[in-house]
Amino acid sequence: MDVKIEQSWKVHLSQEFEKPYFSQLIEFVKTEYASTKVYPPGKLIFNAFDKCTFDNTKVVILGQDPYHGFNQANGLSFSVNDGVSCPPSLQNIFKEIREDLEIPIPRSGNLERWAEQGVLLLNSTLTVRAGEAGSHQKKGWESFTDAVIKCISDQKQDVVFMLWGKYAQDKGAVIDPTKHFILKAKHPSPMAANFGGWFGTKHFSQANDYLISKGLQPINW
Repeated sequence: MDVKIEQSWKVHLSQEFEKPYFSQLIEFVKTEYASTKVYPPGKLIFNAFDKCTFDNTKVVILGQDPYHGFNQANGLSFSVNDGVSCPPSLQNIFKEIREDLEIPIPRSGNLERWAEQGVLLLNSTLTVRAGEAGSHQKKGWESFTDAVIKCISDQKQDVVFMLWGKYAQDKGAVIDPTKHFILKAKHPSPMAANFGGWFGTKHFSQANDYLISKGLQPINW
């Protein structure tokens, strides 16, 4: 099966693309795009991989579903398109970066600039019906993204994994903590963050300190 994904990922995930569940998933996704409104646009389904190659991946931030509102999702977890108002979780991420690193809150919530520096912004599920949160869960995407996480853990060294909320932390159970740096916190959504466990965690400075300690370029958050 020919999957349109950046070449380095295609090499490392080639066996996954040949599995029966993945063929069924692709058929489901094709039918959904042909019959209803689905986000992100089809060409951006694998945008997280296209913007951040396997070799360049230094940080992984796990999300759950793409945004399901008009023109929000761009294939990168927590990210929105230029000109779109920042959702509450992303606002809280920017507030924590401001407090942690004294970086002003940016005008745009488009996180492509992170991806291009080596931050894999990976949602657990890569597609969603418009206006229907969770509508493409349990169709096969979770198996695929589990395989992505395990591939990174097994085949790379010194990657920072940011696991925010129980869902991401459960999904990160396959990560080898002896090879990588795992940061855990409450989810940045207002429902979780406002009750403590998100603000003040200093994940962004911790990530950069770790990367520098390994001789790697820190992220310009």
